[in-house]
This record gives sequence, structure tokens and C-alpha cells, in this order.
Amino acid sequence: MRRLLPYIKNYKKEAIVAPLFKMLEASFELLIPIVMANIVDIGIKYNNTNYIWKMCLLMIVLGILGLACSLVAQYFAATGSAGFGTELRRDFYAHINSLSYQELDTIGTATLVTRVTSDINHIQAGLNLLLRLLLRSPFLVVGAIIMGFTISSRLTMIFLIAAPLLGLAIFLIVKISIPVYKKVQNTLEKLISLTSDNYEGARVIRAFARREHETKAFDGVTEELEAYQIKAGKIAGLMNPVTYLMVNLAIVGILWFGSVDVNIGALTQGQLIALVSYMTKILLALLMLAVLIMTVTKGIASAIRVSEVLVIEPSIKDTAGALPAAQNDQPIITFTDVNFYYKGDKEPTLKGINLSIRKGETIGIIGGTGSGKTTLVNLIPRLYEASKGSIMIAGNDIKSYPLKQLRAKMGIVPQKAVLFAGTIRDNIKWGKKAATDEDIYRALTIAQARQVVEEKVAGLDAKVTARGKNFSGGQRQRLTIARALVRQPDILILDDSSSALDYATDAALRRALKEQTTKMTVLLVSQRAIAVRQANRIVVLDNGEIVGQGTHEQLYEACDVYREICLSQQAREEAVS
Repeated sequence: MRRLLPYIKNYKKEAIVAPLFKMLEASFELLIPIVMANIVDIGIKYNNTNYIWKMCLLMIVLGILGLACSLVAQYFAATGSAGFGTELRRDFYAHINSLSYQELDTIGTATLVTRVTSDINHIQAGLNLLLRLLLRSPFLVVGAIIMGFTISSRLTMIFLIAAPLLGLAIFLIVKISIPVYKKVQNTLEKLISLTSDNYEGARVIRAFARREHETKAFDGVTEELEAYQIKAGKIAGLMNPVTYLMVNLAIVGILWFGSVDVNIGALTQGQLIALVSYMTKILLALLMLAVLIMTVTKGIASAIRVSEVLVIEPSIKDTAGALPAAQNDQPIITFTDVNFYYKGDKEPTLKGINLSIRKGETIGIIGGTGSGKTTLVNLIPRLYEASKGSIMIAGNDIKSYPLKQLRAKMGIVPQKAVLFAGTIRDNIKWGKKAATDEDIYRALTIAQARQVVEEKVAGLDAKVTARGKNFSGGQRQRLTIARALVRQPDILILDDSSSALDYATDAALRRALKEQTTKMTVLLVSQRAIAVRQANRIVVLDNGEIVGQGTHEQLYEACDVYREICLSQQAREEAVS
């Protein structure tokens, strides 16, 4: 919660002006019952038409002044809360982007989506009402009681009894509702997660005829959310009946005892009307306070959830300062006694990794599923942080590089090919913002993706839908390889990025990479032996350890794991050799 206070400090003017003008509005509102009492006791009693018109004009002036104050307050409250929400949302998003894969894996996508949208909207709405009603409602309650004392101290005792009882009823209702609203938000997270999974896996769900099962699961979560929302609604629904009952009983008491005072001349009819009006204002003020508390309660629950993410410290700290000078006599990449644990794992995913790679080498990395291939290459750009040991780039520890500059030296093609909504040109320029069409076409040619572009009427300006769904898996992979190549990086990491390509296209891609990226250090991660057999050196991983290094021929003779991989794929290799 404390982490959110600095955002309010940026809007001090709005946080002061809005409540003050709301108090001014309330002040004008408190004067109106007195004017009404005078109209009844003087104007109507003595049939003084001029006096009635004067008092009516005064009421109109007080109403206009109150409206003007309200508009000013509304404007500043809206400005402050909207600015607060915008800054919080911006910084929350920036904080998410500062987290490593380790933290993002732990938090989960659905959690982040819910908190950056629904939760921050609740906080913003709560702040808006807080600025408008925080001082106004209590001021009206206290002001109405004080004004009541000026009329009749005896009847105002009814106010003093009713107001605390109303406050207690509101407090109890709010207290019961807080945990229910938390459950609503948590269930909403589950719903978003399930919807996202169903959207992403729509083809798989249909292929396995699981639509009915997934629909039932979705209905189950929806019904759970509905149950919590109904429960919250029922609790909130008690507010009006309970408060109105208590206020109406208070008004009955005022009229009962007030009528006696009017009969004996201790109280005028106008004053009795004013007292009833003040009691009504107390009711409305407390109801608005209840709405405020309910909204702020949701906001507080959401603020706690947002703060839970903001307090997570990134495990990877960025380094300020200049890029360290490269030591040309050193290997481009060096792993020294590197171990890595995923959060919550007892056993390391990688252990005792020692590896040295020279500039310009093409290194094939192969191993079975779960052997640690992807984890190994993800440590180089610091997408994850090594648990033990050191990783050097050009003779300098990767921790000494600013993250932006470190990753600018690399072109990374992840296992899952991801394209973004826009055009082909926009997506390729992610690799190099200043890339010319000539640069783009050169990268597309090497990546065997030029034909993909030329088949489109709009060429490089062809539209790409969200996640690149209007391209096949192989087309997406080739375009993402082109995106990495366009920046002409020092280190190119291809993480099983040709798995969706046919063997002929894959062979053409490997041939083009070998011929046209001679100055580039290439790391080829693959489960296909044929994809890495022409590499300068092949690194074989098994159960998180390097069990062999060398050329294809050397490893086939000396490394059992590599030989087993080759033999299991021999028929396919022979087909394309």
C-alpha cells in the first residue's frame, strides 16, 4: 500500500482542491434548510410574498454556488484519479518488464493481466470517490448535527443516537464484504487464465474433442464468480434497507417529539421541517459514505494485490554505466562452473557447465527433451540469472554489461515464434529500428522468408494479425529468424527455431547461415542431429550436464548419448543426405 502513496503526491493540488470545494458545496447545502424554515415561519406565516421571493432567490443562488463548487471538485478529482491511474499503470507495466523470466514464471500471465487492468481501475475509482467524498460526507453529518443543535438541542439528541448506529451498521456491512471482494478478484484471475488457455489452445481443444469438457470447466469458474458476486451484492444490498429503516425511525421520532414542541410553542413548523431535512441529509451523507467505503474497500483490496507485484524485486539487476571494452583475445562466450535452479526445484537444471566459444564459431547444442538446452542459451542474454558460476562475454562478466547493450549484441529466436500485430516491416524492424528495405530483404533471403513476403500483394506492408495467426508455423519461424538477422548481431541464438520447417527449407537455411554469417557466432539449439552435424562443434547435454563436445564424427564414436540420438533419427537423415 505504501508503494502507491508517491503517486498521490504527484497530484497534491488535485488532492487538496477537490475535497475543499466539496466542503464548500456542503456548506451551501447546510444553509438551505434554514432558508426553508424562514420561508415557512416568516414568509408563509405572515403572507409576505416579497420575502418568499427573496428567500427563493437566495436558495437558487446557494444552489448555483453549490453546483459550481461541485463541478470544480469533480474536475480536479477526475484529473487526479485519472493521472494517478495512468502513472501507476505505466510504472506497473515497466516493473513487469524489469522482472526476469524467473519472476514472470512464478507470477503468471492471468495475474498480471487482471492487476494491470481490473485492479488498477478499482484503485482509480476508489481514489476518485475518496477525493470527492472524504471530507464532504463527514462534514455534512457533523454540520447537520451542529445546525440541529442551533434549532433544538433536545431533538438533536435523536441525531446523536441515530448517527453512530448508522455508522456501526455501515462498518459491519463493509467489514463482511472485504474478503468477498478479494475472492471475486481471485476468481476473475482464474477466469482470465482459463479464457487465455482456451484461446491459445483452441486448435488442440478441437482436435481432441475437448470442447464440452472445457466449456464445463469455464461454466464452473463462471458460476463460482457469479456466486461470489451475488454474495457481495447481497451484503451490499443490506446497506440501503438497514440505513433507511434507522433514519426513518429517527425521522418518526423527530416528528413525534417535535409535534409536541410545536403544540406548546417551543418549536416552529419551519424549524421542524429543517430538522427533518437535516436528518435526511445525515442519511444521504452516510449512504454516500457507505458507497465511498465500499468502493475504497474494493480499491484497497486491489491495491494490496498490485503492491504484491510491485514489491517483487527483480532478480536480475541492470548495470548503469558504459559498455565494457571487449577483450579481443578472449573467447566470445565463456561458461565457468555454471549451475542453475528454477525456483522451487530441488535439483539443478544445469550443473557444472564449463564451455568456451570462440568468435565466429557455429556451435550446435543437442540433447533430449528437458536436458537444459534452452535454459543454457537463455542464461547468455540474462533472461535468467545463473545460480552459481560466471558467464563472460568477450572477456567481461555479463553482469557488467547494461542489459540493453548486452541484448543488443545478440539476435535471439526463441522456441515459440512470436509476431506482433502490425506489418511485416514493423515486425522485422524490431531487430533494427533503422533497417532499410535492403537490410530487411537481405535478412529475409538468409532466413528463407523472402518468398513469404513476395507472395503478399502488399509485400513488406502486408498485415500481421495478433501473434501472427495469419501465417503458418514455418512462416512465423522464418520471419522471426529474419528479425534476429537484420541487426547483424555478434551472437545469433537459434533455439530450435526451425522445428516447423521441412527438411529442404531447413537445409537451405543452414547453408545460407554458414555462407553469409561467417563473422557471427551462431548457437544452434536443436533436437535434430542433422541440424547441428555441420557445426564447428557440437555440445551434447544430458540431464543438465555437458556429456560431450566435438565434431559429428568425434561424438558419434565417443559419445553414447549423441550416437543414440543419431541412430534414432538415422532413417530421416539418410532421406535428406
